[in-house]
Amino acid sequence: MHDIQIAPSILSADFGDLNAEIASIEEHVDIISVDVMDGHFVPNITVGAPVLKCLKSSLPFECHLMISEPEKYLEDFAKAGASIISVHYEATGPRTAEILGRIRELGCKASLAIKPATSPDEIREFLDLMDACVVMSVEPGFGGQSFMPESLPKITQLREWKSDLDIIVDGGINNETAPEAIAAGANILVSGSYIFKASDRVAAIASLKGS
Repeated sequence: MHDIQIAPSILSADFGDLNAEIASIEEHVDIISVDVMDGHFVPNITVGAPVLKCLKSSLPFECHLMISEPEKYLEDFAKAGASIISVHYEATGPRTAEILGRIRELGCKASLAIKPATSPDEIREFLDLMDACVVMSVEPGFGGQSFMPESLPKITQLREWKSDLDIIVDGGINNETAPEAIAAGANILVSGSYIFKASDRVAAIASLKGS
């Protein structure tokens, strides 16, 4: 049984004061998730490596690159402080193995993300190159969406294939959907608006772990 880790997504935080937002929850969580969007791969634009470089935390940063041609920016994010770099299989295609290898060469954990329409069968060949897999439980691009239960069998399948894989579930995670994701086999829960929009953020985080 894996320890459950909570990864708040700063996509839902106050972008005008990100370090204060991180400081408000950092003692109670395990990873800080940074959603990077380019307006091309997904219909939204967020932050890039220069912003990551300014973020302060003793926790690891998971940089979820929802961008086209992520290989062009791997080094920038590694240098800016990323611990885990997640790239989308839909953006890497035939270059997936090479890109995952490059992430590891840069000293980061290599993570492959899949959209709701992508089957785990499509990425099975890359399991040995992956430290983590991000299963998107919403369509990537915007925070605050509802959890898609059809993501749950994917999590279970990945866990059966690779027992030590970090399985990150991202999208619509709250106190009702977190237990479902955990039961399916996820061990890292990304949650944005449920944490940052809560009147009591610490209580919201605790509820994700069922406490």
